[in-house]
Amino acid sequence: MSDCNQDNKRLVWQLWQDLDAADWGRVEAAAHSALLPEVEFHGHDPVNHLSGAQAFLDGFWKPLRDSFADLRRRPHIFMGGQSNGRRQMALDATPVLDGRSWVSGTGVMTGRFVKDYLGLPATGKLLSLRWGEYCRVEMGRIVAVFFMIDMIDLMQQAGLQVLPLAQGYDGLWPAPWAGDGVMLEAQAPKISAYSLDHIWRFIYQGLNRYDRNDLRSMGMAEWFTPRLHWYGPAGIGACLTFSEFENLHQRPWLVAFPDRAVQDLGALIAEGEYSGCQSWAGVMGTHTGPYLGCAATGGRVQINGMDWWKRQGEHYAENWVFVDMLHLFRQLGVDLLARAIARP
Repeated sequence: MSDCNQDNKRLVWQLWQDLDAADWGRVEAAAHSALLPEVEFHGHDPVNHLSGAQAFLDGFWKPLRDSFADLRRRPHIFMGGQSNGRRQMALDATPVLDGRSWVSGTGVMTGRFVKDYLGLPATGKLLSLRWGEYCRVEMGRIVAVFFMIDMIDLMQQAGLQVLPLAQGYDGLWPAPWAGDGVMLEAQAPKISAYSLDHIWRFIYQGLNRYDRNDLRSMGMAEWFTPRLHWYGPAGIGACLTFSEFENLHQRPWLVAFPDRAVQDLGALIAEGEYSGCQSWAGVMGTHTGPYLGCAATGGRVQINGMDWWKRQGEHYAENWVFVDMLHLFRQLGVDLLARAIARP
């Protein structure tokens, strides 16, 4: 990776340390230094979109810090790179970088839930918030931030069950088995370039090949190891083999949204053997089947999400997945946050 990528990673890494600082003056100074004044923030529902560095602080970071005392970020994956600019329909296109530089990470944030957050009642207990983030960097400043907290997992830790029990295993969001996910040092350029090409082919020549009838049409067995560990969002849960992934997540997902397709992604990057993507409305589909207790509505949905993959040779062994479930279910006519707040 280039020196520019390393500079971008240092910028974001330092900002994360500063945002965790106890002194609010240091937090504000760091944010205004690292973020472009006109930075665009896209968060989990109901935070959603904020414009400007001060709005990021006042509308997102301070309320989060106030609700979770001694909030600390513990990254499991940290990586950067330029995104792949090939469009989804250009299956034979030559790989090309679109010039957008990203730094991303995922892991957990720990803090004591001392003040209501977005209307959810505080418990006073220490919680671990699953967190994912993509920062776009231009000329040494962060110009856009995409950020998610697994809100269903937060609700579950607070004793609020708003969806049916997951078919997978809720509560699993571990660091990579190899312990190599936090890439502070530069990775081999050839390996990174191959990983970027590989993940593009997986998404657009694999996932998007579904014929709306047979899971085998995607050829997922050619892309994942049999002992795949797929760490899904709360409500879906983790799957710890490829067979579980197909039966506990993919089949119900495709019954509900059989025409779902990955769109042009906001970011598709790779560094070393890791790759990742994010996009708001990155997947679109029609809700024509039941899903997690919600009957088919027939409506079109836009799905916001983030992923990270660990490649082993020609296959993926681990996959960390965010879906903004509150945003998704709001489109199905169900307000999961209101449902949680209304629980006795």
